[in-house]
Amino acid sequence: MEAPVDDLESRTKDATDSLVEIMPAAITLAMMFRQRKMAAWLRTEFDGYPESVALPAYRCDIPGHIVARSPQYGWIPAPVNEKQNLEHGHLDINEGVKALEKICLSCKKGSGKQIAFQPEQMQQLQAQINLSAELALTISRESYSKLLTAIRSTIYLWSRELIELGFSGAHNSFSNEEREKAAHLDDPERFWQQALLESESLPIPQVRAPGFFERVFGN
Repeated sequence: MEAPVDDLESRTKDATDSLVEIMPAAITLAMMFRQRKMAAWLRTEFDGYPESVALPAYRCDIPGHIVARSPQYGWIPAPVNEKQNLEHGHLDINEGVKALEKICLSCKKGSGKQIAFQPEQMQQLQAQINLSAELALTISRESYSKLLTAIRSTIYLWSRELIELGFSGAHNSFSNEEREKAAHLDDPERFWQQALLESESLPIPQVRAPGFFERVFGN
């Protein structure tokens, strides 16, 4: 008989277990406890946030570097000042976990992904810096990795508290009394805020760096 809470807590600490593979088990566990807020948060993180939905703080204003495309050298730093960088050098990230992990596996350490500016924003910035070259925002692999680590840490903290409440061991289901006992944990915002505060001290692995063949050919 499986021990779903213990297994989930253990998997979040295992660097070889990807978050995209962990999250379905977390969603199932939230449904077993009938924790609707946690299940909804997990599903949205897994699938991605619609444009119309407000994003949690850890997905907002992710800093990047403004770059320009050079015919000779490819993407190079754009000649922007501090004010222009503050205005244009950040974005919100709404992609789901699968897309985020794919980005991390396609980037080597120290690199990132170029995000195209919206045409109106690019034209505004081109006029400000008197440059006609294509502009983009580079979001570092580290920033994507931190976002994934925050989600993973949230699941870890939630599962750890379930263990502390006595839900270790084999379970195929949970009684109404057990669900009531855990009901106060149906609060994903509490756990992701804690995850952001305690990120340096939690036993959560960073997203592993891909090898050359993974970057070129995929998994």
